[in-house]
Amino acid sequence: MNQEKQLAYLVVDIGTGNARVATVLTDGKIVALRRENVHYEKDADYPDAISFDPACLWGQIIRMSQQVLQETENLDIIAITATSQREGIVVFGPDESELIGMSNHDNRGREWEDMIKDKSAMYKVVGRYPTALFSALKLVGFRERKTGAGKKITAFTSISDWVNFKFSGILAYEHSQASETLLYDVERGKWEAAYGDLFGISPALLPPLNVAGTVLGPVRSQLALELNINPKARVIVGGSDTQMAIKSVSPNTDDVVIVSGTTTPVVKIVDNYLVDASERTWTSRHIDDNYFVLEANAGVTGLNYQRLKEIFYPNEDYEVIEEELNKVSQPQCIASLGSLIADEKSPLTKGGFIFNAPVSHQLTRGDFVWAILWDIACSIYENYKTLDQVSGHSKDYVLACGGGVQSKTLRQFLANLFNKKIIIRDTYRQSSIIGAALICTEALQTVSYETHVLDTSVPRERDRYLALYEEWSKVRKTFKQVK
Repeated sequence: MNQEKQLAYLVVDIGTGNARVATVLTDGKIVALRRENVHYEKDADYPDAISFDPACLWGQIIRMSQQVLQETENLDIIAITATSQREGIVVFGPDESELIGMSNHDNRGREWEDMIKDKSAMYKVVGRYPTALFSALKLVGFRERKTGAGKKITAFTSISDWVNFKFSGILAYEHSQASETLLYDVERGKWEAAYGDLFGISPALLPPLNVAGTVLGPVRSQLALELNINPKARVIVGGSDTQMAIKSVSPNTDDVVIVSGTTTPVVKIVDNYLVDASERTWTSRHIDDNYFVLEANAGVTGLNYQRLKEIFYPNEDYEVIEEELNKVSQPQCIASLGSLIADEKSPLTKGGFIFNAPVSHQLTRGDFVWAILWDIACSIYENYKTLDQVSGHSKDYVLACGGGVQSKTLRQFLANLFNKKIIIRDTYRQSSIIGAALICTEALQTVSYETHVLDTSVPRERDRYLALYEEWSKVRKTFKQVK
């Protein structure tokens, strides 16, 4: 007996560490998900350059798409969209060829940062202090040192917009992603010709700007056949993974959201363009066209946790870790592991754990993981305080999403430090994928669905934790002095 097909979306999510493809029903339920690592290569022509092969990544996307589509046969894919890491780009050559993919942690443009003579003036327009992290300088570095390939550049776009181009044949640049280029006027929502001239990047290389949720067009007929999906499936403009994750928690204006992943952006949703006089924060376009995202970023957090989990708990799941964390009544060590603080001019280059000597018999692996999570919580809190200075936050709650906040201990740490409720919704684990599915729902006006509060952490013992916070601050200062 033939089973009635369910309407669904195909969502591609290219993060820093891995690529994911999922099928998602129109009610927000993830049906199937596949994950593969993104393969990067270092480039010896630069002190700090890392790239990926777009053809290889596209092969992974097609393979994972086939896998998730074969897992459940009764799906009717009506929309396809993509979200991805910010600052990453794919560069095109003649006839839609792909010259290179550069990730968000590629810094090949660092040698050319001095071509920006007035960085403060640029900050006011582009919403972030200009560094090699951002796309324009990646492109300059590629062009200046790879002169042969550099002469062949015909266009470039974000990784998520590249994925959508591969599915639709239509090249565009979405606004939240364009915010990361140094070529875009964030307040006015348009390309800034003066900065194109500064970097020697012709307007002809810049794709048309498109709003997230715009229907690009139908899926390419050849891909519809290859994937055995509805040829009428629409490709929907996606956006950056941070903004998609924010979307998944259904925030209101002036809400603060913690997006806890490989790094941890701490953001506030605002309805007017504002920048920090001290140039500590970023301001970007949100995927909701009328809003902006004010951000301070705690940098590498979740990645630290993952790597150290492999050392202390290589074979145990997170439930075992949480059980052992609950037994830590008096922490035996404090850590500082290189997270970023908006108020600091330079990042930490040394980190570690400090505990009493000689080593106490009370020191356990649980104490080390407690210290890791406490370092993450304190770093997030420091960045929140900067955000609050730039644009005050009076609400009694903070929203959180991302894999990092699966730790109830971390959520409780944050509640105690913020002296506010920390709220997670039922979408928190796969927040960027769910946010992308919500974009499809709005674009096609299918039946909308609501997210629901899953858990609320309420502050307690704040005085005790503020004392521990002061101790953490001293430890961080200690490591800042280590050369």
